[in-house]
Amino acid sequence: MSILVCGSVAYDTIMVFHDRFKNHILPDQIHLLNVSFMVPDMRREFGGCAGNIAYGLRLLGEDPLIMATVGDDAAPYFERLAKLGLRRDHVRQVAGSFTAQAFITTDLDDNQITAFHPGAMNHSHLNRVDATSGVRLGIVAPDGREGMLSHCEQFAAAGIPFVFDPGQGLPMFDGETLLKCLNQASYCTVNDYEARLLSERTGLGLNALAERVEALIVTLGAEGSHVYTGGERIEVAAVPAQTLADPTGCGDAYRAGLLYGIANGYDWLRSARLASVMGAIKIACRGAQNHAPTRDEIATTFEEAFGEKLW
Repeated sequence: MSILVCGSVAYDTIMVFHDRFKNHILPDQIHLLNVSFMVPDMRREFGGCAGNIAYGLRLLGEDPLIMATVGDDAAPYFERLAKLGLRRDHVRQVAGSFTAQAFITTDLDDNQITAFHPGAMNHSHLNRVDATSGVRLGIVAPDGREGMLSHCEQFAAAGIPFVFDPGQGLPMFDGETLLKCLNQASYCTVNDYEARLLSERTGLGLNALAERVEALIVTLGAEGSHVYTGGERIEVAAVPAQTLADPTGCGDAYRAGLLYGIANGYDWLRSARLASVMGAIKIACRGAQNHAPTRDEIATTFEEAFGEKLW
């Protein structure tokens, strides 16, 4: 039995500008903006929400299925999935397209200018949940709009519990559509900004939104997370990180821990604590998929943080 992870697979090209953008952008000339930044440092990372979540689940010992769309340039990602032992049965290659990718330029003040090309992600609706077998749990993570909506409907029709994780795709949906997705889902997870936007779009407070799912999980960064379930709010402490190297992919690492807990019958406190551990391990490493703790190391971090054994 597998966890089906629907979402994006992407490349992240990260460049560092050894100066400050504000020194090169003249406020009174932005109507004629034409700037070029020399970026001597550049790296390419494997990313995308589905890729990152599946990576975290693999670290925990799960054998997840990725459902995503990629382009003609996907060979390096396919090689990586093979090395990680992650199946790509439901990773569809769309001819004539690029794999989704973000081009991120960061300056010395950690300001960022990002250009995102969705590419093959816009064809995610071509994949179908009912084309899989043996799936016991799923997640609909940020992806093409039509794909996210159709995958929610297909999970619900198949009677498979799933997490609705709108993430950075949330602005694509109006309140009525978001409520429909919540009514189809078993669980929903958002960060604190997304929680405010979700409330604004739907006109409902968090407690009211939580009544539509078994649990609404809101992450709060260094402040931990809250799980709204059964009419109560469970407060979960953040796990101190060894170092704050890079927040990219921390939310996906958290979701991997959460999914593992749900799939293995953990209660909400234990599930969210494991999720916090996975996020803390990730933030200490640059890139979304470069942390590589063993299961024993994950368990040790959990025990040190919460004073109880994980498994």
